[in-house]
Amino acid sequence: MKLTQQDMARLLEIDARTLRNWRKNKPFLYKTLMQGFKVQEVVKQAKENYESLSDLLEVDGGRQGK
Repeated sequence: MKLTQQDMARLLEIDARTLRNWRKNKPFLYKTLMQGFKVQEVVKQAKENYESLSDLLEVDGGRQGK
């Protein structure tokens, strides 16, 4: 699930206007924050992919033994 600016602001415990101001006035800070949120999203997706693959291997592994 992609976070909205409001969601990100809530997680950072700041007002959404502050986040928009950082985007305009502090682009490096804003970019760093966005990269952090993206890394978090990628790690979550990787974990879900790993779990799906593990489940698939368990199912296929059971069939190979018969």
